[in-house]
Amino acid sequence: MRPLPPLLYRSSLKRWSRISKSGWVCANCRSYASQTPHLRRDGDAPQKPFYVTTPIFYVNAAPHVGHLYSMVLADVLKRWQQLKGNRAVLCTGTDEHGMKIQRAARLANMDPQSFCDQAADVFKRLAASADITNDHFVRTTDADHKETVRYVWHVLQDRGLIYRAKHEGWYSVSDETFYPESQVHLVLEPQTGRKIMASIETGKEVEWTSEMNYHFRLSRFRDRLLQYYDEHPDFIVPNTRMTELYKEIQSGLSDLSISRPRSRLDWGIRVPDDQEQTIYVWLDALVNYITKAGYPWAPGYEVTGGWPVDCHIIGKDITRFHCIYWPAFLMALGIELPSQILTHGHWTLGRKKMSKSEGNGVNPFFQIDRFGVDVVRFFLMHDGGIDFDPEYNNFIIIERYNDALKSVIGNQVSRVLRGKSWDTRYAVTEMDRLCQQTLTPADREQLHLLQTFPTKFQASMDNLNVREGVTSVVQMLRQTQKYFQVCEPWSYFSAEARKRRQDSPISPEDNDKVHLAIALTLESFRLAAITLQPVMPERAGTLLDWLNVSLERRSFAFATLGADKEYGDRSHLVKVSPDQKLILFPTLITEE
Repeated sequence: MRPLPPLLYRSSLKRWSRISKSGWVCANCRSYASQTPHLRRDGDAPQKPFYVTTPIFYVNAAPHVGHLYSMVLADVLKRWQQLKGNRAVLCTGTDEHGMKIQRAARLANMDPQSFCDQAADVFKRLAASADITNDHFVRTTDADHKETVRYVWHVLQDRGLIYRAKHEGWYSVSDETFYPESQVHLVLEPQTGRKIMASIETGKEVEWTSEMNYHFRLSRFRDRLLQYYDEHPDFIVPNTRMTELYKEIQSGLSDLSISRPRSRLDWGIRVPDDQEQTIYVWLDALVNYITKAGYPWAPGYEVTGGWPVDCHIIGKDITRFHCIYWPAFLMALGIELPSQILTHGHWTLGRKKMSKSEGNGVNPFFQIDRFGVDVVRFFLMHDGGIDFDPEYNNFIIIERYNDALKSVIGNQVSRVLRGKSWDTRYAVTEMDRLCQQTLTPADREQLHLLQTFPTKFQASMDNLNVREGVTSVVQMLRQTQKYFQVCEPWSYFSAEARKRRQDSPISPEDNDKVHLAIALTLESFRLAAITLQPVMPERAGTLLDWLNVSLERRSFAFATLGADKEYGDRSHLVKVSPDQKLILFPTLITEE
């Protein structure tokens, strides 16, 4: 392959470009053409943040819960890194070019740009409503993104990886892609009873198309992709999808059509030097991940914006584009590949995949308004599927709320913090001493649970298994609830117990038993609240406030048994809740 063409640096080090034979220059760089390059000095290498992305969402219809799941999953992984003390960057956004948008805008009697502006605002509102802490919201209609796409085209073209030829094949407007003969079949359309050719993978109708297009030499990258898969066995999560894609690559890769005639597709980025061709929407869309990482970047500064991506989060229906096309494009550009691609299952409704085209998507705004943002986030992370398709059901949400949140967390917290017979601050300060006393089997089991929980939780989260991590928190709290019931600290102050003692004060030995049970229960609350912050930031924060955990002691570094001896003072709770009810999860008002 040819080396990269001469580089033109911006003094800001955020973008760079080159002058092609046609004289094209990145618009953002034109005013910097005469400036001296600002090169990195030895010893001042930038630090890379953890970079996580969602897919950019197609704006031909309103968002549904499946889109929200991708957003929340990415946000939880970002917040998890921050909880560990790492810098993290989250990018989400909207995919706004292509034939589906062109048709949807026409049906709405709007010009495409206005249609996209309106739709993008809806996705931005969803991110805000769901408490998503995205650093970037990329739109493929943004000027900087268009410039990056044009630059990518020039690099690929200069490296001899783009050629023009006639293309024939089965094209799906819905999927915005060509399918080979082996991936389509004849089916009977249920709605109309007519026979159609459809994609085996997605079930969407395809039509035979013959046209002159530009092509990317994807076939050249077969062996390199296979080698990369071999050398990086954790590249795609779960492994079952990696195995499927490996087999697909092994069977051979055809060159990829990366443009469409303007006569058929007018809404998109024009091919540089050929205004009669529009760049293929998937080449356009995939570039978004490097756009917001600052590409093209000065050598050594790619890490400033977070590249390479640490985790791409995508739905399982777009694995070919992200796990075959995208790595091949990056290899062609000489850019390091993402560390991992997390492919999740599809949310179903009545065991049928949520889909814009089917009109069976659950409105995420309604769900957030009904249940509250933290509850919806918890449900999605607790029940969401990576290697399976989870079912979305309001009755399941209510069940999770009443069982896992209201009972296991809320009621238990209120019971302990409202208890007047014990001193929570004393329990925390004396925990180390109390743990040196003679322990019951229940005490030892609870101690072991709290000692091992942080390591197990971290392993789950670092392995991108948020569901397992959230489930482990709930399981820890369930076990704590059983432990509290076995210890019965309240029983030492009952009328019957006072009668046995003849109203004398509780003995020092019994007092130690009571406060050991309170200390280990409080520790489970503290560990749960710290680790649930990425999932339920508001409710977890409230619980930490109630426990009087200081802001500087809420990181994962303090999520170990006995790491914080400064919390437990309840004096502030009078101001928080004068009636001392301390309702973390109030009773849901459900519809009949």
